[in-house]
Amino acid sequence: MKIITIKDEEYPHKLRNMYNPPKKLYVLGDYKILNDFSIGIVGTRRCTAYGIQIAKSLSYNLSKYGVNIVSGLAIGIDTYAHIGTIMGKGKTIAVLGSGFKHIYPKENIDLFKKIIKTGGAILTEYEENEYPLPENFPKRNRIISGLSDGIVVVEAGKRSGSLITSDFALEQGKEVFAVPGNINSRVSEGTNNLIKDGAKPVTNIFDILEEYNQ
Repeated sequence: MKIITIKDEEYPHKLRNMYNPPKKLYVLGDYKILNDFSIGIVGTRRCTAYGIQIAKSLSYNLSKYGVNIVSGLAIGIDTYAHIGTIMGKGKTIAVLGSGFKHIYPKENIDLFKKIIKTGGAILTEYEENEYPLPENFPKRNRIISGLSDGIVVVEAGKRSGSLITSDFALEQGKEVFAVPGNINSRVSEGTNNLIKDGAKPVTNIFDILEEYNQ
């Protein structure tokens, strides 16, 4: 584990420019990729088969263009964003809401190991013994958006935690993208509302890449 403080040269420059940056980061894996071009992919834990397919395909295809994928290791869309990146032989970054001695969720411990093994990075602002307390996760979302050059919300209910990430992204001056969903689906209510509020709809990776001249 590498400990990086805000005073260190290795501290990610993207985080320096945001409001309330973490004073210290605990990192496993390749910390050097934290400054590379990255897109955050987030969404609900209660995702549908459609959401799973989209999260995997977007992350897979973006990784083929050398884009790192940032997410939160949570059950649902986060999990499949990480998996799709690994399938595409890309590098993915997971931001935790707990310390490394309390990996959450436990179902993703194997994925946790794969991320490191495949050249990705896992980081947290919490010390090793910190439990995954509910209040930690909204705070960690500011780091997900902070490390990302843009945020894609795949599926989200009206009050989904992933909408907190998109709010942080807007505050940080980042582009927000949303995947259109079934108008009768509760898990698409949040993403469809984002589009109505001005988020760019995503139907393929080029809707994202063209915003960055990639």
